[in-house]
Amino acid sequence: MMRNTLLLSLIILSSCAGSHKNKTASKKDDRPNIVLILADDLGYSDVGAYGGEIHTPNIDYLAENGVRFTRFYNTSRCCPTRASLLTGLYNQQAGIGEMTTRRDEPGYRGALTDNTVTIAEVLKDAGYHTAMSGKWHVSNTIEQPTKEAQLKWLNHQASHPYFSPVEQYPVSRGFEKYYGNIFGVVDFFDPFSLVNGTTPVETVPEGYYHTDAINDTAVAYIKTFSKEEKPFFLYVAHTAPHWPLQALPEDIKKYENTYKAGWDAIREARYKRMIEKGVIDPATTPLSPRMKNNLSWENNPDKEWDAHAMAVHAAMVDRMDQGIGRIIQTLRETGELDNTIIVFLSDNGASPENCMRYGPGFDRPGETRDGQKIHYPVNKDVMPGPQTTFASIGERWANVVNTPYQYAKAQSYEGGVRTPMIAFWPRGIKSKGGFTGHLGHVMDFMPTFMEVAKARYPETYNGHNITPYTGVSLLPAFEGKEKAGHAALYNEHFGARYAREGEWKLVSLSGDTTWRLYRINEDETELNDQSAQHPDVVSRLAGQWRQWANTHQVFPKPGKK
Repeated sequence: MMRNTLLLSLIILSSCAGSHKNKTASKKDDRPNIVLILADDLGYSDVGAYGGEIHTPNIDYLAENGVRFTRFYNTSRCCPTRASLLTGLYNQQAGIGEMTTRRDEPGYRGALTDNTVTIAEVLKDAGYHTAMSGKWHVSNTIEQPTKEAQLKWLNHQASHPYFSPVEQYPVSRGFEKYYGNIFGVVDFFDPFSLVNGTTPVETVPEGYYHTDAINDTAVAYIKTFSKEEKPFFLYVAHTAPHWPLQALPEDIKKYENTYKAGWDAIREARYKRMIEKGVIDPATTPLSPRMKNNLSWENNPDKEWDAHAMAVHAAMVDRMDQGIGRIIQTLRETGELDNTIIVFLSDNGASPENCMRYGPGFDRPGETRDGQKIHYPVNKDVMPGPQTTFASIGERWANVVNTPYQYAKAQSYEGGVRTPMIAFWPRGIKSKGGFTGHLGHVMDFMPTFMEVAKARYPETYNGHNITPYTGVSLLPAFEGKEKAGHAALYNEHFGARYAREGEWKLVSLSGDTTWRLYRINEDETELNDQSAQHPDVVSRLAGQWRQWANTHQVFPKPGKK
């Protein structure tokens, strides 16, 4: 593709220069390579392997030749999940309890703190090459002093040297190479906060699309690293399918009729396929009532716009999968595939946000580089898809995308925190195509990767005492051993909370301090509140949650205790 060729020649190759040593007769390090692929706002049932109608043959290949996790947790929001994933800690311990704005409380610094180490830092010290492509979003974002100045920067009509403190960039946290966006939200055709190492990328080639760039950068890194004896760790952090809904016309066309059937038909079809594939057990996971079901599809005055919006979402996932296919093929061609661990998951449930109402500002441009107005179609009067629109799928489609669970991104119900997670490793995973109910969490990647890399977790790093990791190794689940995983898990984000232990899950919504109790292993869609019948369990788990909060730097806003 011309798009990929241009990207490789103009951007990626410069970041890979200076490492051309060929494999020699010396014994190659037999520790596995690790490729960690994180999608952004992907729903639980989006990919084919988890019941979706979206065409994802490459992700499905990983699932069919690896293991699918059915009880794996993120922290319900993008930057907190990335903080936990990278450090092996609960996100507040790592300094990102909310977003990237700095606050005075230790758990809310808005950036990875000095008491943490990243997977890249640990593996680099253990002799691994390390690289990252894509979305960083775990550093304090720099803003300009006025909205006018900020918009000029966002619109590529002004330049500034850094998008966050440079000591917080990926190359300052263990990654030898980095190409991607420092901020969280991007224009997919001309991203803001794009850097190569620490150097701002001032222009992109004609035909640029960010999902392709992220995947093709990963391909280039693999080609470089595979020439050496050292194994490598590669973090591929996608921005897709996070809003804005922007995709290539040829990808959108594949789905132009798919979603005209409406919310209920798509949701019910996904649920049926999830049962057929063995992703869920209908006895313990009934389909929850559709949220916002006061409006039927038949009476929806915006059917055409809504169907098209979901088609763009699907196109974004499809394009991501195409690039993952190129990553897999490159690993195969370089002889690295059999001894490479590939992990795929999402940072949170699908987003219910209406980004149209936000309008330009902070990380959202008002114009393209050449001065075209960017529309935020609050009234759904401009179709999503091209660079000149910022739109999102909204609450109803987010609920469909998170089938069969309730709620979505930012909440602690399963629709916000449960993620599809696939682990692939030909040399290490023997039972291929199966499922595991191992209770896992994104903080588990640190001990897992340390174990396979024979790496040591430091007590001190760069003169700072390091918080002991809280994750639990996933290797037993990779090897098909029946181990329960975490005995208990906890979460808090803007007042949304849960405590999960054994058969119980205690949970509350953001903005609602009421605890609700579910017998989670028998009621995975959280339909039957047991709090009135079991006040003793509520009291015990609420006390455990408070103890966890007090010992893990969790300070919810007033009124959310």
